[in-house]
Amino acid sequence: MEQGTNGARPRLAGLVGGGYLPPARGAHVDLVLDGNEGLAPPIDLAEVLAGAGSEGLRRYPKAGTLEALLARRHGLGAENVLATAGADDALDRCMRAYSGPGNPVVASRPTFEMVGRYAKLARAEVREVPWLDGPFPVQGFIEAAGSDAGVLAVVSPNNPTGLVARAEDLAALSAAVPEALLLVDLAYGDFADADLTDAALRLPNAVVLRSFSKAGGLAGLRTGYALGPEGTIAALRAAGQPYALSMPAIRVTEALLHRGNLDPAGYVAAARAERARLVSVLAELGLSPLPSQANFVCCVSPRAPWVHAGLMALGISVRRFAGREGMERFLRITCPGRSEDFGRLERALRTAIRPHALLFDMDGVLVDVSRSYHEAIIAAAAAFGVVVEPEKIRAAKQHPGANNDWVVTQRLLADAGCQVGLEQAKDRFEEAYQGGPGKEGLWTRETLIPARELLAALSERMPLGIVTGRPRHDAERFLERTGIGRFFAAVVCMEDGPLKPDPEPVRIALRRIGVERAWLVGDTADDLCAARGAGVLPVAFSAPGCGAAGTEGLRAAGAAAVLDSLDPLMEMIS
Repeated sequence: MEQGTNGARPRLAGLVGGGYLPPARGAHVDLVLDGNEGLAPPIDLAEVLAGAGSEGLRRYPKAGTLEALLARRHGLGAENVLATAGADDALDRCMRAYSGPGNPVVASRPTFEMVGRYAKLARAEVREVPWLDGPFPVQGFIEAAGSDAGVLAVVSPNNPTGLVARAEDLAALSAAVPEALLLVDLAYGDFADADLTDAALRLPNAVVLRSFSKAGGLAGLRTGYALGPEGTIAALRAAGQPYALSMPAIRVTEALLHRGNLDPAGYVAAARAERARLVSVLAELGLSPLPSQANFVCCVSPRAPWVHAGLMALGISVRRFAGREGMERFLRITCPGRSEDFGRLERALRTAIRPHALLFDMDGVLVDVSRSYHEAIIAAAAAFGVVVEPEKIRAAKQHPGANNDWVVTQRLLADAGCQVGLEQAKDRFEEAYQGGPGKEGLWTRETLIPARELLAALSERMPLGIVTGRPRHDAERFLERTGIGRFFAAVVCMEDGPLKPDPEPVRIALRRIGVERAWLVGDTADDLCAARGAGVLPVAFSAPGCGAAGTEGLRAAGAAAVLDSLDPLMEMIS
């Protein structure tokens, strides 16, 4: 429904089209490393929620017991604790209560995106202080605060960089700007070398924000809390909704606190170990990682867009910041916390940046088959009185299980209401394609798509292979006729194993070449699926005549890139 010219309009221009957008993920992504969530705690939800019944659902939830448990944990009084809907809720309350017109917010650049968003919703100016490396910029914050700052927002470890402030930094800010709220966001504090909670709580104008979303693995429940002086907590309590937490969120969090172990999955230790390894891998690959004390590592590299696309194509989602000014080269990767997931992440990173081999589908990538195989399909259909247009063939080739042109022929006939057996469709196809006495076969019309010079240059850089659904006779005949066979270390054909999208033919090619990491360039969804299933980076080639819809289909199928020429491969593998 469109808003008319006389419709209600928001008073804040930033609300129009400016909401927080979660990372976009392809349907094939099954390892999510873009949100910094921790491992789920081993907890029986039915057991924890037992006894609540419908009465617990119909009553407004009370967080008093939870706040008392949190106070006990930190050696505080209940009046010093406010349970919130995640640390975000606490952050929003801080901005509402302490910033606004004439009371700006001082924050680092970059920092957690919601700091600036909540400040703007409070109509507060945001003064940013650069902090991309090195120690926390204390003097920069003090200078930016001036005499009117309402909130000094310190996120440590900082998101998305993972950099940390020190206790001395907080003390210096508190002393220099005593009338501003010193907001210390420790959502990632469990992963840092030093916990700043106690140091911050000794300062008269500080408030500490904590979360159970990261180390606690409860991001789905949105449980967080604020710690601070009684007056500050009272102000924050008044600045938001009275029932911020749901009954299930309260009960589950209380259960974890009663157990006395807020990291029952052992995620903190696992993330710290993975973090060190991830920094090492990223540095080895030339991706310039920042030193991190969070459960993620951020790298700043011109190759960030490609790494993001490559990991996504391999089913792994990491965080890009393409829509944030100055952060186009940032990439943030969550430490998964499981050895098998981290191993997969490392292999995917190395595959995207440093492949050992290049694999190619044949038809539509190396060979222009628009006047051979496609014409054979048209001729076979005509033998049964069916007219098939080239556009229908191109569309059919993008459907699953379309690597066998005999099968495609049979399907197109069936679509036209002509039911024939596969052997019948195959015989008519082969008559047209192979030819016979007095009839030239359509295979003679096939031409090479890439330049021989490009294939020669690529083969000098790394081994090349072919993974095709062609019969071996057809594949070898083309390679011999065009003189490009010498460039390929392995040629996997129809007779060697199941057809794509089964990943086995791709694995066969890897074994024959003797490598573990490769890219596969294909022109169908089946090619991309087979590559991903074998842990090989899927790169799509938009074959001649593919059209915009076909190209978009290849993107949706999970290609790391869609090429309309193979020439860029030389630069891409550099």
